[in-house]
Amino acid sequence: MKDKRNGILAKVLVDYSCELKRGETLYLEVKGKETLELGKQIIRTATERGAVVFWYYNDDSLLRQWLKSASEAQMKAQAKLHLQMMKKADAYIGVRGNDNAFDLADIDPRQMKRHNKLFVKPVHFEERVKRTKWVVLRYPGNSMAQLAQTSQEAFEDYYYDVCCADYAKMSKAQDKLKALMERTDKVRIKGPGTDLSFSIRAIPCVKCDGKRNIPDGEVYTAPVRNSVNGTVRFNAPSLYEGTVFTGVALTFKDGKIVKAVSDANPEKLQKILDTDKGARYVGEFALGCNPFVLKPMMDTLFDEKIAGSFHFTPGACYEEAPNGNDSAIHWDLVQIQRPEYGGGEIRFDGKLVRKDGVFTDAALEKMFSKKALRHAGLD
Repeated sequence: MKDKRNGILAKVLVDYSCELKRGETLYLEVKGKETLELGKQIIRTATERGAVVFWYYNDDSLLRQWLKSASEAQMKAQAKLHLQMMKKADAYIGVRGNDNAFDLADIDPRQMKRHNKLFVKPVHFEERVKRTKWVVLRYPGNSMAQLAQTSQEAFEDYYYDVCCADYAKMSKAQDKLKALMERTDKVRIKGPGTDLSFSIRAIPCVKCDGKRNIPDGEVYTAPVRNSVNGTVRFNAPSLYEGTVFTGVALTFKDGKIVKAVSDANPEKLQKILDTDKGARYVGEFALGCNPFVLKPMMDTLFDEKIAGSFHFTPGACYEEAPNGNDSAIHWDLVQIQRPEYGGGEIRFDGKLVRKDGVFTDAALEKMFSKKALRHAGLD
């Protein structure tokens, strides 16, 4: 059963997400031992399509050994090596399934900052994101199941439902939401601990329909950089750079985070937001709309897609929805607005568009239902 589901997922990644063609080069990065079975299916599928595959094994237990003592010169040299390979790639698939989500928890924050600036930014943000056909996903290992607070078997069933959604149908549903957001100037969000306003006028909106992330299910844009005012409190815990943050609340004045608090690890929160000037401004605003993702599990690729949620992102904007903000970080923080999480509302230009996580347009809400988006191959 798992081989069948991995086979379906591999085809989604190779054929739909990357649209890999004969003669193209695929850069495959698999992180964690449990990802190897899906990695094999991806290599097999990509090779059958006539692609050239470069595969690379990695995980945070290996990265940890590097970060403990790597110098700035070593980081630059490593980035140069990986950048050469990334420049040769037409497509990139990253399958992430670390055995221990906390392997980097005690790494010096200054080293993490150097790594983000000298390696992640040039290799991934500047080259992979901007130039290749890419998609990244988590793999349902035991570590992920623990974060989701469920058994591995139950989590695997959930995972394949989520990741193998019918993304072609999801894409059509997102057309209507994208058009609505593109007509919008002023956004107002209210909820527990939240009263936030900003503009998204004239900034492009982008559908996330399985072409970049798996699972997918969001439509994003960015706030006009200096337009953000008010306070937002996020109710989904966030695992970032090996540290769990809960109860993060940010206060904005003219776009800048002027106050930041959290229930856990407040000192590290300040260090992250002081990474560079852009870290205290927001590079993304998005609505989550995947009906199979309903609760947080401290994994950004899942949590940011939660039905009835939105996320607001300190750090770099995306090139596809530029607001001029540049940073070495991009930290998606999530608020869920369904009733069991406290509710909330979103208004576009004064009109209520989502109440307690449900779109006020009944036809739009129906298009994002589980029934509409379940992949037939899993039945």
